Amino acid sequence: MRKVITYGTFDLFHQGHYNILKRAKEYGDYLIVGVTGDSYDISRGKLSVHDDIATRIENVKNTGLVDAIIIEEYLGQKISDVIKYDIDTFVIGDDWRGKFDHLGKYCDVVYLERTKNISSTQLREENFPAHHIGIITDQENDNTIVSESKLVSGFKISGVYADDEELREKFREKYQLETAFDSEMALFEASDIVYVRTRIEDRYDYIKEALEMGKHVICDPPFTISAKKQRELFDLAKDRGVALIDNVKMVYVRVFNQIMWMCHGGLIGDILQFNCSVSKNDKNIKDFFDELMALALTPMVKIMGTDYTKMIPRLIREGDGVEFGSIVFEYPSAEAIVKVGNNVRVKNQMEIIGSKGTIRLKDNWWKSNYFEMEDTETGETKIYNMNFAGNGFKFLLKEMLVMFGNNKTESAGLFPEESVKISEILEEIHRR
Repeated sequence: MRKVITYGTFDLFHQGHYNILKRAKEYGDYLIVGVTGDSYDISRGKLSVHDDIATRIENVKNTGLVDAIIIEEYLGQKISDVIKYDIDTFVIGDDWRGKFDHLGKYCDVVYLERTKNISSTQLREENFPAHHIGIITDQENDNTIVSESKLVSGFKISGVYADDEELREKFREKYQLETAFDSEMALFEASDIVYVRTRIEDRYDYIKEALEMGKHVICDPPFTISAKKQRELFDLAKDRGVALIDNVKMVYVRVFNQIMWMCHGGLIGDILQFNCSVSKNDKNIKDFFDELMALALTPMVKIMGTDYTKMIPRLIREGDGVEFGSIVFEYPSAEAIVKVGNNVRVKNQMEIIGSKGTIRLKDNWWKSNYFEMEDTETGETKIYNMNFAGNGFKFLLKEMLVMFGNNKTESAGLFPEESVKISEILEEIHRR
């Protein structure tokens, strides 16, 4: 009996998928199909998949052509599968030509011509209209939204607006955008979603104007240093039925979600202490302290909650700004320590100490793809690794698609009350 194996995502199952399976079956007597798992798709940055894995498996099964279905869960699994299932022929579409020649050491490799004029990408573009994103900025850097929006089906950059005409034209050319709008109103009219990337003092007005126009808004936190204004913006978003989302990308990646699960699920026991620190080496960043403090406070409020009993800040000022800040938050049975500094006054790291174990993230912890957990009883350390490319913006956009699909406007990444609490803490610091 000759065994054949092929692989695919099989999203929005179509005639091209059926043709590949039918022709693959002709190369042997027993056909095994590997369907990519959700985790594998996410790890390789394939976030445009529409159908869930159960639907994709059922569609493959319903062809009546398949003898066995397996899940492809990791890069490099194909070699193991070929050996494990004693495969005679590996079959794949010719858009992968040459990529799997190395499997020729283990079995025959066949590249099949794809069915022309049909693909899952084409079907997604035809059946799911794109959400247009307009960028309002006063910086040359896009924070990767242009490149990462291309990785998630359903989004298209409509253009950019900046007060500085030279800057917006330079931005348009740098990121090869079609339009540099000459006013924010023109951008609003051409966009469904507005990404506000400006200095803090300008964010509130842009966000409010966009929300009043009925646009969804993504903004780097904090939106404002005023808790009252922050709450006002969320109330306005709710009233208009649109989403207002903090651009804290770390809360959407799987590493942080697993850490949250381990902390709240008791896997490290009772949390005794939370430590988080972050620094930058740029004195020219006007809002560096507030932005970095908002970043450091995000995992604290997500893991420890907002019901601390006492806040003890220690600040070192330089000129009109804060050069270093260390804040201790006292909770009923634990404490949290957050440190932010400029010019390497502190080391980037996050640590959560529990009665049964300790979780640690090192270096640029806010975009890390791994963490370690040390077991208190055994002293053993286990590393959890979930590879992904980019800085996480694509995961935020994927979350927005889920929200829109479920007719929701409130993100679970950072709840409004958590976002308001962060502004409240920053406001208290500025009063001291």
